Amino acid sequence: MFAVYADSFSSDDPLSGLKLGDRPDPVAEDGWTTIDVKAAALNHHDLWSLQGVGLKQEALPMILGCDAAGLDEDGNEVVVHAVVSDPSWRGDETLDPKRSLLSERYQGTLADKVVVPTRNVVPKPSSLSFEEAACLPTAWLTAYRMLFVRSGLRPGQTVLVQGASGGVATALIVLGRAAGYRIWVTGRSEEKRAAALALGADQAFETGARLPERVDGVMETVGEATWSHSIKSLKPGGVVVTSGATTGFNPGAELNRIFFTQLSVVGSTMGTRAELESLIQLCSVTGIRPLIDVELPLAQAREGFARMLEGRTAGKIVFTL
Repeated sequence: MFAVYADSFSSDDPLSGLKLGDRPDPVAEDGWTTIDVKAAALNHHDLWSLQGVGLKQEALPMILGCDAAGLDEDGNEVVVHAVVSDPSWRGDETLDPKRSLLSERYQGTLADKVVVPTRNVVPKPSSLSFEEAACLPTAWLTAYRMLFVRSGLRPGQTVLVQGASGGVATALIVLGRAAGYRIWVTGRSEEKRAAALALGADQAFETGARLPERVDGVMETVGEATWSHSIKSLKPGGVVVTSGATTGFNPGAELNRIFFTQLSVVGSTMGTRAELESLIQLCSVTGIRPLIDVELPLAQAREGFARMLEGRTAGKIVFTL
């Protein structure tokens, strides 16, 4: 089958290890099932994998990709939940110390077929296209958990989203707007800020700009470049929810401000299968949809990886099969 995979690592030139070509068809073991992939979405996780983050040398070659929508063995339209927990684990899959994501320990979704645990298959409603549904399991699920599960924030409060154009950021804007939060964003360019406003953000500011007032919560996926601004932007008693650090993992801690103004720093990662089902239902009920920046045939995956590496994104990059 055709697949997009990593066969080496490079922190300086991650695309040097990206390969497109034939890989063996996957074989589903007991308790697993085969999905014919119709659409798959790209995430920063895939770039990290090419740099050797979260992926071991002995696992190579590894088919990349966490997200997919397609057809199960009975022809049903489904969405794949990417968090693979231990078979004995019960409860929140994201808390399982033995968990992994597709494309870390198990082959990923950027291929004609992917095998996943049967419990990781979620029905796709006909109201969502395969391309839209493929955007949900990582970026949109991450945003859903950050905002509705981990933050403790209430509709009507003001939330700052750091970085206006990535998959998680655009999901936070759309989800927050639909749920009744006042959403402010930061963006590096006028184009990105305008796009965020078009999505429903109430106000957009330059990265690092002083805000008109402090906010109740900050959704943080950027990391080192924005961390200090995130902490300084919070009201006393506010919360910052962090789920990633695309610019680096070594922020200035701002510990004095955190304890003196009694701020909460909350970690969040991915989401559960039940939360993915709720997210899909939310999209069906409200009519909100993921913002897709570009759709490319999987055979042109290198172009999509290059766009993400260079920061030329405004929403999700989706590959079609």
